Amino acid sequence: MSDKTEVVLLARNPNGVAELILNRPDKHNAFDDTIIQSLISRLEEAEQDNTIRVLVLRSNGRSFSAGADLGWMKRMAQNSHQDNLEDAGHLAKLMERLNHLSKPTIALVQGAAYGGAVGLAACCDIVIASEQSQFCLSEVRIGLIPAVISPYVVRAIGERQARRYFVTAEPFSAREAQQFGLVHEVVADNALLDDACQRYIDVMSKNSPCAMQAAKSLIHAVSHKVITDEVIDDTARRIADIRVSEEGQEGLSAFLNKRQPNWIQETDNHVQ
Repeated sequence: MSDKTEVVLLARNPNGVAELILNRPDKHNAFDDTIIQSLISRLEEAEQDNTIRVLVLRSNGRSFSAGADLGWMKRMAQNSHQDNLEDAGHLAKLMERLNHLSKPTIALVQGAAYGGAVGLAACCDIVIASEQSQFCLSEVRIGLIPAVISPYVVRAIGERQARRYFVTAEPFSAREAQQFGLVHEVVADNALLDDACQRYIDVMSKNSPCAMQAAKSLIHAVSHKVITDEVIDDTARRIADIRVSEEGQEGLSAFLNKRQPNWIQETDNHVQ
């Protein structure tokens, strides 16, 4: 990997696991407008690539991401309100693309995850953090607010914790993040992140790729919704659709005939 390539979409193996890598270790993987656009482009590429089943979001270096790049913030502070509005729209688009990516996503967090990086974690389906990692919604320290990441962060940690950490900008540990619901698993050190990630990949490799995508769509469809007749009818339609789908038929046939479904591959799929 070239040191000059700051965002990389890397297919690690033939079994559909890809990695989206922030490769700016000298800047603690802070992001600017260029990095944001690169991340959006790579996510759109991953969305369209039918060979990708699972996307792992990670970074190189000591920090997961320090959030916004200082030089970028300095430039934006000198720009007009309209320029800032358009710029914020790009970050909002990044969060939306990651949050609604149809494939399962796993974030591996080491070191600092500050500001917008908390938003990136909140937009992933599974978050694994090392014991040494630290989270912080630090925006108010410099007179800003965690605006475009707020819908995802509040859903991840809850309104009660957001009311504290949005206004105090206190850092919180991986264990606290796990208690809040932002992090699913904490490992003892950075060297164990890949092993933990592989366990989830091994589990998901047994699942129907189309069903996992449909399950993610289902969550977005019912989350925070009043259970109306419309919602009930939609869930009935979704299960009927997937029962008659190609993978639904294959999965049911494999189960009833006590064989493995055809989406399970025997080749090694370990993340390196």
